[in-house]
Amino acid sequence: GSMSDQLPLLRQGLRLLVNDLDERDRISIVAYAGASGLVLPSTSGADKQKIRDALDQLEAGGSTNGGQGIALAYAQARAHFVQGGVNRVLLASDGDFNVGVTDHDELIGLIEQQRKSGVFLSVLGFGRGNLNDATMEQLADKGNGNYAYIDSAREARKVLVEQAAGTLVTIASDVKLQVEWNPAAVSAYRLIGYENRRLAAQDFKDDRKDAGELGSGHAVTGLYEVIPAGVPAPGGAVDPLRFQRPVVTSAGGELFTVKLRYKRPGGEVSSQVELSDIKTAAKVSEASSAFRMAAAVAAFAERLRAPQGKDGLDFAAIYRLAASVELADPLGYRKEFLELVRKAEALSGATARAGKLVDDELG
Repeated sequence: GSMSDQLPLLRQGLRLLVNDLDERDRISIVAYAGASGLVLPSTSGADKQKIRDALDQLEAGGSTNGGQGIALAYAQARAHFVQGGVNRVLLASDGDFNVGVTDHDELIGLIEQQRKSGVFLSVLGFGRGNLNDATMEQLADKGNGNYAYIDSAREARKVLVEQAAGTLVTIASDVKLQVEWNPAAVSAYRLIGYENRRLAAQDFKDDRKDAGELGSGHAVTGLYEVIPAGVPAPGGAVDPLRFQRPVVTSAGGELFTVKLRYKRPGGEVSSQVELSDIKTAAKVSEASSAFRMAAAVAAFAERLRAPQGKDGLDFAAIYRLAASVELADPLGYRKEFLELVRKAEALSGATARAGKLVDDELG
């Protein structure tokens, strides 16, 4: 029932996906309101009208037996498994699973068990009031897939049409990155974001540890906040450790070494790539447009966490950084980002004024 106002957008988004299917593809549709059921048995992608009719029959009502629906969807995918093809469950929900398997750990265990079949999971989040964003993202993570939040027809087109290959086609599994900073150049560092994706150092070479998947055409950007050597790090000073060997520092301005481990889809043993002797350092104004755009987006996310905070770039500086980017924007994503920054700045100012007004009244 919580999905009732999202059904038109859900149908519209899935219709976009159906438009790109052909006779090589097959699709089944499973619903899981109250009890789960098969809405559309495995059907050729060329039979578009039959698929559209099935989408039109979808209704929202009752409770959400997500576990049973997911299990039935995986059963359909396994029964019609395509060797060498893309075998995937696409879960569209607000994540408000309230009957059947509702325990978070049980749902994760179900997904982890199912991924062993070679069928991966992508998750599309819909709605606002009951949206369980954290659970949806973790289900996709454990299902060797990806998560996207759909709030408009434009976002649905982006995920299901423009970025369909990255959403549906996995080119590398259990991808892990490990960065080692040169203490001669960097005294302290902090990875920005990825809080729920971090692994212990000893997990890097452990092929049993699950990690992220990389889709066709995807790029992953990791941003660090660093403090140059010789500049005091935040917090109190720490005495040198008596029983540890002195840190061996390298010369020549080398900043860091990065290692990458990954598995081929379906593989069990990972391969490693290492890139070292990285010496490039530049001011932000001298950085590439791609780097400046990524930095602006990350700074925006940090600012949204603490709109009135004193650390980091303010909204005006973020806007200037993104506006300085010289990249083609055929789909309007950068323009949309700039509009979001302006709206957030206006809302933040209104909130600050309201807070001051309350303080004045109480004072």
